Formats: sequence, structure tokens, C-alpha cells
Amino acid sequence: MIPAIEIKHVHKCFGAVHALRNINLEIPIGEFFGLLGPNGTGKTTLINILAGLTLSNSGSAKVMGHDVVTDYREARHALGVVPQELVFDPFFTVREILSIQSGYYGLKNNNLWIEEILHYLDLADKANINMRALSGGMKRRVLVAQALVHKPPVIVLDEPTAGVDVELRQALWRFIKRLNYNGHTIVLTTHYLDEAEELCSRVAMLKQGEVVALDSTKNLISNIAGCSIQLRLSPDKLPAALQSTMISYAEGSYILSVKDYTQIEGVLTALRVAQVRVLEMQLLRPHLEEAFIKIMNDVENQEPA
Repeated sequence: MIPAIEIKHVHKCFGAVHALRNINLEIPIGEFFGLLGPNGTGKTTLINILAGLTLSNSGSAKVMGHDVVTDYREARHALGVVPQELVFDPFFTVREILSIQSGYYGLKNNNLWIEEILHYLDLADKANINMRALSGGMKRRVLVAQALVHKPPVIVLDEPTAGVDVELRQALWRFIKRLNYNGHTIVLTTHYLDEAEELCSRVAMLKQGEVVALDSTKNLISNIAGCSIQLRLSPDKLPAALQSTMISYAEGSYILSVKDYTQIEGVLTALRVAQVRVLEMQLLRPHLEEAFIKIMNDVENQEPA
């Protein structure tokens, strides 16, 4: 089976800036894939190459088997992109925007799908309102709707929830999860790593235009050594034997570092010996954010001075 996205040896330079360095990615059909990295690391440039907005200096990129340069019509028809920037036409209503977008792809009688998109993105009551009258969050919903109007098998979301309210985030992810369940391939860039951890089965991390990590979300998190426990104690005093394990203390709770689960019994034993009771205990597992920070720091420390 052909991959949904296939990127081979892609390089991109802007003058003296080497924005992308030998990017190789293969994303199978139906995957929910995360593309993560600090600002300016090349994520949007890579998306622009997939969308045909930017040409790479070398290498190739394909969407559903269609080369984005030599077979650009089919490649663009297979792709829907939600851009990071709020770009909209102020002279049309929401429904008119979606009808015009349908026309770009030669789609006729697309009203039923448009109505479904409006419903699932909670835009139905805004359908006949002019775009310039919408809030920033509503405009972003329309951008999502535009990307989906031609039912692309591959959907790229570039920071889709940046600066938007919780209600929009929840509505968007409900709809995107449904599309992924129905077989659409989703590629997400986000700085909200809790979103990536919850949604993405696999993640690529970029730094300075290079892929520095590529693995399942579960494996990336499991590579973080140890875990931690949060304790509320009575009396509120950590025994001296445990002082070296303390990570932080805030609002009556101690957070202690442990290498693995077997050390928890040692912590409890030290508390019993010191006659300190445990009022509350919670195991804190590592998250994708910790894996991300560790990988970025490791790469930075490996760079030549």
C-alpha cells in the first residue's frame, strides 16, 4: 500500500539559512502523526512543500503517491491544509466561502457535506454571517472547514488551536478524531504537547531543520528514566532520609523522584520509621513534554561549540 505522505531527502535553503536538512518521513494511510519542534525549526516550511507553496532545493515529496511537483493537481486534491495564519476573504459569508472553495476543486452538489462540516464545527448558526464579523476563534473554525470541504484523504493541521478557546479545541478534536477513525490521515503540528500525546500514535521531532527523533509516542515517553510521586504528609515535614529525592514542594505537596516502582516501598518505609503519615499519594508518570525537552537538550549538548 502506498503511504499517505512520503518525503525523501528533502533540503530547503533560504539564502544562507538551511531550513530543512535531509528530511525523510513516511506516514502510512490512517495514521495520526505529530510533527513537533521549537519555533523556526522548519515545520511550516515542510508543510508548504507538501502543499506546493514552496519548492524544495532537492529531494521529493508525495501525497497519496502523487509527486507534489510533477503531479501537483492530484497531490493538492489529496491534501487539506489548515494554516497557522488567519487568512480569509472579508467579502463573503461562511457558507459562500465554503461553496467557492468547493468550486476550486470542481465539486458540484457539495451542500450536504458543507452542512455536515458546519454542524460538527459548530458553525451552523454563523453560516450566513460575513467573515469579517466573526471572532478570531470562529475564523479559525472556517479555515478548518475550508481545508475539509473537498474531503481530502490527508489533512495537515498547522497549530490549529493556537490562541483559541477550550470550546473550539474540544469541538475540533471531536471532529478530527471522527475523520481519523473513518480513515483520514492526520498530520498535526502543535506546541500543546498534551494534545500531541493524547492524539498522535507517532511523532517526529525537528530541531534546526533536522529530524532528531522519530518513534511512537509511547516509546518516546518510555525512554524517560524514572517517575515521581506526589505526597501530602502529616506532619507536613519530609524526613531527612528522603530530602535528596525531593524535586519540589508546593501547596502542601512534596514531589519526590524515584527510579522505578520498586523504590516506592522504600519511600513508604522511610515515612513509617519517621512516624509520618501519608494523607494522599499520586504516581506521576512521565509525559511527552518531558521527552521533548530531554531530546531537545540532548541535541543541543551534542552540537559543536
